[in-house]
Amino acid sequence: MSAHGAPTLTPDATGRRLVIVAASWHTEVMDGLLAGARRRLAELGAPAPTVLRVPGSFELPVAAARAAAVADGVVALGVVIRGGTPHFDYVCQAATTGLTEVSVRTGLPVGFGLLTCDTEQQARDRAGLPGSVEDKGAEAAEAVVATLQALDALEDLPGQA
Repeated sequence: MSAHGAPTLTPDATGRRLVIVAASWHTEVMDGLLAGARRRLAELGAPAPTVLRVPGSFELPVAAARAAAVADGVVALGVVIRGGTPHFDYVCQAATTGLTEVSVRTGLPVGFGLLTCDTEQQARDRAGLPGSVEDKGAEAAEAVVATLQALDALEDLPGQA
């Protein structure tokens, strides 16, 4: 699985204002991703995050951009499952590019919890559900907090006001 070689992180989320932006398609998978992100943020000491639900993964970037205006970091969660048309490719590319642009433009971490899977079973295997081998919601949440903590080190550089 892709988790092979993953770092062990235990960042501190105390006092961080975090928003989870979550798509609504594929309810079972999304419920697992959202539960995993909430659980991991609580374990890391974060106050309860604001959760903003959007219709689908295509809408994640605009919601993440708005959330970035009021938060320290954003966790973006969604799932796109390949079908028989190029729609999969367009949605995945638009969501990925959009979330990257939000992070770079705002300077805030955006956790990438967008599953792009060939089958529903692949999505369930990564959603943190009972029997899943991975919990990508928890991983995306942890990545946001770890990146915030890493960026904090820049505040201590010489010449900073």
